[in-house]
Amino acid sequence: MISLSSFFISPLRSAGITPTLRVGVCVITLLAVWLGWVRGAEAASLHLSPVTGSFEVDATFDVGVYLDTEGQAVNAVAVNLAFPPDKLQLVSPVVAGQSIVEVWSAQPRFSNQDGLVELAGGIPGGITTSRGLITTLHFRVRSVGTALVRYQDSSQVLLHDGKGTNALYDTSSGIFELTLPAPAGPEVVSVTHPDQAKWYPSSNVSLGWEGEAEVEGYSYLLSDKPIDLVDDIAEGKQVSVVYENVADGVHYFHIKSLRKGKWGGVTHRAIKVDSTPPADFPIDIVPAARTIRRQPIIQFSTTDSGSGLSHYEVKLVLLHSNEAQAAENSSFESIFVETQSPYLPPELKLGKYDVIIRAYDQAGSFREVTQRLSIVKAIFTVVGERGLDVRNAFVIPWVWVWVIGLVLVAGVAYLAWWVRRWHYRVEQRKLHEELPNTLQTQLQELREYRKKYGRLAGLVLALLAVSWLWLGALPVQAQETPLAPPYITTVSRDISNEDIFYLGGRTESVNTEVVIYLQHPASGRTEGFSVTSDKRGEWFYRHHTFLPSGRYVLWSQARVGEQLSPPGPQVELMVHNTAVQFGSSRLSYEVIYLGIIILLAALFLGLVAYTAFHFVHGRRKHAALIKEIREAEESVRRGFAVLKRDIQAELNVVRKAKLSKQLSAEEHAREAELMKDLDWVEKYIGKEVWDVEQAEQS
Repeated sequence: MISLSSFFISPLRSAGITPTLRVGVCVITLLAVWLGWVRGAEAASLHLSPVTGSFEVDATFDVGVYLDTEGQAVNAVAVNLAFPPDKLQLVSPVVAGQSIVEVWSAQPRFSNQDGLVELAGGIPGGITTSRGLITTLHFRVRSVGTALVRYQDSSQVLLHDGKGTNALYDTSSGIFELTLPAPAGPEVVSVTHPDQAKWYPSSNVSLGWEGEAEVEGYSYLLSDKPIDLVDDIAEGKQVSVVYENVADGVHYFHIKSLRKGKWGGVTHRAIKVDSTPPADFPIDIVPAARTIRRQPIIQFSTTDSGSGLSHYEVKLVLLHSNEAQAAENSSFESIFVETQSPYLPPELKLGKYDVIIRAYDQAGSFREVTQRLSIVKAIFTVVGERGLDVRNAFVIPWVWVWVIGLVLVAGVAYLAWWVRRWHYRVEQRKLHEELPNTLQTQLQELREYRKKYGRLAGLVLALLAVSWLWLGALPVQAQETPLAPPYITTVSRDISNEDIFYLGGRTESVNTEVVIYLQHPASGRTEGFSVTSDKRGEWFYRHHTFLPSGRYVLWSQARVGEQLSPPGPQVELMVHNTAVQFGSSRLSYEVIYLGIIILLAALFLGLVAYTAFHFVHGRRKHAALIKEIREAEESVRRGFAVLKRDIQAELNVVRKAKLSKQLSAEEHAREAELMKDLDWVEKYIGKEVWDVEQAEQS
C-alpha cells in the first residue's frame, strides 16, 4: 500500500524543496484532484460559434449551438437562449440533418417578439463528444448596436447514468456588433450626433457631407428604417441639413448623389436621440427616513424607455450638525459617487441630511431625486451596568430607574384607588336612594300639603319617593462670445433656520469659477461666495452657517479671469423659522413640539382611559336613570293632578257656600289660601294636567 507521505513528500524532499514549499505543493495537488472530481460530476458545457463578429443591417449570419461533454456520456439536452428582439430576428432555428439530437421531445420553438429560443431533445444510447452540433440559428440583423445572445439558467445537459443528472457546468455567450453597410454615397458627418453607436440628448440633428463639383444634386431621407429607399428627386445641392425636434428613438439618414445624370449608391447613417431623462422615482430609506441607525439602507429604482439606464450616482449633503461633524462628513459633499441600489453609506454622524440620487440614461441625461434623512439619538439607551442613557445627555443609574419606576407605579395605583373610592361612594348613594337637597325641599313642601288635602297626596308622594333614584354626575366629553452663465440643477428649497442650505449645477467649461449671490430682499443685504467647477463642469456649494428665516433670492455668474458672464436665472429660497435661539444655543421647534406632543399624548391617553372607564360603567346606569325619570315624571303628574282635583273640590265647596250665605272672614281667608295653592300647583304641572279620571283609574 502506497502512503500519502511516500507518494508526495519523499520525491519533494529528495528534490531539495523546503518544507514550506513541500506543504504548498501538496495542498495545490490535492485541490486540483478535488476540483477534477467535482468537475467530473458536472462535466459538460454549451457554447456558441462564432462568439463574436460584426454584421451589417439586413444581412444574415449563422450561430451554431455546440455541446462538449468533457468525456462523459449524455443522452438529453435542453437549450434555452435569449437574444435582443429589437436588433436580431431569428429566421430558422434548425438546420435539418446536422444535429446530434435524434429525438426532439417538442418541436423547437422561438419568439421574435420576446427574443427567446427553446430546444429540448434526447440522444438514445448517449453520446460523448467535444464539439457536437445541437442546432444552427439563422439570424437577420434588424438595427445597429451590440447584440448579446446568451444561455438562460434553465438550460440543462443530462448524463447517460440512468438518473438524469444535470452535468452542465459552463456556458458561453455570443456578442455581436451590428453596423450599417459601408457608405456607398457621400460621407456624412454630424456635429450634434458624431458617433452612430451612442445616444445623445439633443433632439436637433445637424448633418453635413462634403460637396463635389460634378454633383448635380442630392436626395436624402430621414426615417426609422436602417435600410430605406431614397427617391430620385434631388433636394438641392446644399451640403448640410438640420432636423429639429426629432422624436426619441433610433433614426436613420439615407443619402445619394446625382452625377452626370446617374444616381450613385446610398449612404446610411444611424442617429440615436433620447431627450427624455429617466422616469421619476422614490427613494426608500430602511428602516425609516428618521432613524437612530447610523447606516440606513437607501433603495431606489427607475426605468428609461429610450436609451436605457446607464448608472446611478449618490451624494449625501449634511444640513444640520456642528462644525466638527460637518468636517468629518465633508467627503460626501465633494462629488457625486457612482453607486447601485441598495446603497449602504458609511457610518453617519448625528444630523440631518439630503440624500440626492441621480439616475443617468445612456444619452447622459439624468433624473435627480432628493429625500430628507435624519439620524437622531435614541431616547433611551441601555449602558451595561451603568444605567439608562437619555439621548447621550446624562445617564440615570439603575437604582434611580427602579425608584422612579416604583414612584410612577405608586402614583398610578393611588389614582386608581381614589377613582375606585369615588365610584364606591356613588354606588352607595344610589343604593341608599339619597336625594339631592332640591328634591328633599320639594318633598318637604308636598308633605305639608298632605296635611291639608288628605292621604291621597301622601300616597302619591310615597310612590314618588320609591321610584326616584339618584345616579350622580354623568361623565364629561372632552462663448469667446459672451461667457455663458452657469445653471443650477440642485438646490435645497425646503429648509429651515436650523438647516444648512446648498446648491449645485454645471458650467459649459470645466474648472470655471462660479460666483454665487445670496440676497435677502427684506434687508437688501447681498452676500457673494465662489466655488470652482470640476473636470466635468459640475460645481457644488454648501453654506457654512445657518440662515435666518425669511425669503432669499439666489443667482450665479461664471468668471474667467476678469470676464464675467451674464447673471443666471434667479432662484427663490424660503427659510422657515423652526428654531428658537438663546445666545449661542439653539432650541429646535422640533424638540419643543415633540415635548408638547408627548405631554398632550399622555394627557390624551389618560383622559381617554378615564372617560372610557366611566362611560362603560355609567352607560348602564344612565339607561336605568332615564327609565326611572320617566316613571317619576308620570307619577309626579298624577300626584299633582290628584292634588289639583282635591284643591278644586274644596274650592267648589267654599264657592257654593258663598252663594247661599255670607262668608266669614275665616272662610274668605281659606278661599284665598286655596286659590294661592292652586296657582302653585299649576306652576308644576301647567294648565293642561293629567286627567283626573285617568289618575283615579290608575
